[in-house]
Amino acid sequence: MLNSVLLQIVNSGTAIADTANALAAQIPLSAEPKQDSLSLLDLILKGGFIMIPLGFLSVLTIYFFFERFITLRKAAKMDANFMNNIKDYIINGNRDAAKALCRNTPNPAARMVEKGVARIGKPIKEIEEAMESVGKLEINRLEKNLSVLSLIGRIGPILGFVGTIAGVIKIFYDISLTDNISIGVISTGLYQKMITSASGLIIGLMAFIGYYILNSMLDRIVNKMETAATEFIDILHEPTK
Repeated sequence: MLNSVLLQIVNSGTAIADTANALAAQIPLSAEPKQDSLSLLDLILKGGFIMIPLGFLSVLTIYFFFERFITLRKAAKMDANFMNNIKDYIINGNRDAAKALCRNTPNPAARMVEKGVARIGKPIKEIEEAMESVGKLEINRLEKNLSVLSLIGRIGPILGFVGTIAGVIKIFYDISLTDNISIGVISTGLYQKMITSASGLIIGLMAFIGYYILNSMLDRIVNKMETAATEFIDILHEPTK
């Protein structure tokens, strides 16, 4: 009697084990969650054709920023004793040495002072006007391509939004044709088109920050030029005191 009971228990356990193995064999391995990752290149490619002009704008932003940054940094360098040396030369009547010093100083303030030295002997008003004209030309030269950064800062985000709107229109058009409004279809298409908006905003932000930095550098250079012009005019008045 006991042997028959034990045999039934063993047979039942074996049947349960076989059933569990069968069920496990029927579960596909793909049921395990997948963790997909996207590289930066994949995201850019999924943005569509609008990423081409956005990429072009990003290259222009980087190029013009560093080109102007290097130019303005060179223009901001000036010897602290420059105006003192100019003063000594003028008081001693050595105008040729003052001109030579200005020519050897690669600085917009020096070129403006050189024009003033060349006009010594003429009315102060005429000297000031000549220096002011040179100063305006130098500032215009330093401002070159800054407007491009300002324009990119405005165009970039707008172009990105245009790409997103165009993508959303296409998504809903495809939905109208297939009559498939599953969240997977909508979210997949939408996140791909939002890439253009993000890219446009990033490019616009880069251009705006670059434009602000360069304008700050330009303001400091203009201040140095105005200071040099004022000191030069004061030098011309000193011998008459």
